[in-house]
Amino acid sequence: MLHAQIFKANDIRGIVGVEWDTAGAWAIGAAYAALVPQRRVVVTRDMRVTGPDIQEAFMRGLVHGGVSVVDAGLASTDGLWFASGSMDLPGVQITSSHNPSSYNGMKFCQEGAKPVTEGFLTDLAALARAIDAGTVDAATADQPGTVSVHDIHDEYVAYLLSLVDATGLRHLRIVVDAGNGMGGLTAPAVLSHLDVEVVGLYLDLDGTFPNHQPNPLEPENLVDARRRVRECGADLGLVFDGDADRVFLIDERGDVVSPSAITTMIALDELADEPGGTIIVNTITSSAAREIIEEHHGRVVMSRVGHTYMKALMASEGAVFGGEHSAHYYFRDFFGADTGMLAALHVICAVGKSGRNLSDLVRSYTRYVASGEINSTVHDTQAAMDLVGQVVGEGATVTWEDGLKILGDGWWVSLRASNTEPLLRLNVEARDPDMMVSLRDRVLSLVKEK
Repeated sequence: MLHAQIFKANDIRGIVGVEWDTAGAWAIGAAYAALVPQRRVVVTRDMRVTGPDIQEAFMRGLVHGGVSVVDAGLASTDGLWFASGSMDLPGVQITSSHNPSSYNGMKFCQEGAKPVTEGFLTDLAALARAIDAGTVDAATADQPGTVSVHDIHDEYVAYLLSLVDATGLRHLRIVVDAGNGMGGLTAPAVLSHLDVEVVGLYLDLDGTFPNHQPNPLEPENLVDARRRVRECGADLGLVFDGDADRVFLIDERGDVVSPSAITTMIALDELADEPGGTIIVNTITSSAAREIIEEHHGRVVMSRVGHTYMKALMASEGAVFGGEHSAHYYFRDFFGADTGMLAALHVICAVGKSGRNLSDLVRSYTRYVASGEINSTVHDTQAAMDLVGQVVGEGATVTWEDGLKILGDGWWVSLRASNTEPLLRLNVEARDPDMMVSLRDRVLSLVKEK
């Protein structure tokens, strides 16, 4: 079983047993084997309950098609990027990131952790669904592939630590909320090499997510970490999503730090080592990030939202760093890929070496008031965006490079369909709080009409 809607813009995500199953996973493996020229691929998975069966079926499809598999076992998604980059192999992570426990999916990369080409998922979807439906026979290789096992965990930890200078840090107390996701495996292993005290929340791997959903974009999933930071007097908190490629930062007061501020902070750190370097940001990153980076003589390039687009620009522009407002952070030194753990290490080192609080460090990076991301379920997303563009965009600059973006004097509105979920996502930013609220409410009222 393979429904068309599980194939998203950047990856595969769907409800197991409803939208796809192990037979569908086998068909995806067989289709992948037919489409990629490489005869060897590295595969990892996160802690989801359906992960072992989905991974096993997918690997059988690969082997049937003559592709050999390096099974790197349990890993965060940035662990898969590391495995692909260090082995120079195409890679596949079995994960559904921050989605509920009933979901599973796949993320793909080319060798060296490079993003897959535009159209790859469309071609994969067409062939896999045809194989699953029996209208196309899966190619049987003259020589089936093989499966070998290679645990990359220790190598991943060592590589991350090699990318930061953690000498001379003052002792820090850090709350880590893994949400029962892969951060429970990676974060304690990395932080054990630093002079830090880890206060753990939900570090045990449990794909049923018994404590809260592994989605730090939703404020309710940050409540426990914020409270714990305040209760134990921690210097900062880290909240990872399910596959731990994203991290949200909590300051010493228990306040959530804007990912745009973290992007700016890390960008300036990278520019200190590479003056004039290129930084990639996405279309919903705060205007303050672009302004401040350019004031420090960095070159800013704008990307569409999504890791495939960000990684492609990281490579084509030779960028040293990139940040998305969804808390994905990309590093040239990490194969141009996103890694929440390396971003966390940069912030930890900044706090530990400066002797200042995290709130002090990021205060100067905030110049605007933001709505945060507001999701709406809309029957006709394009009609809703068209209406907002016509009404709110009157007299302003309207662009459609990544959904709808309206740019006014000291404000902007972004309205775009999700790449991964059936939602319309609204972000509003303005210099003035009252203007932000007015714009936000006006757009939401228009969206509800559709």
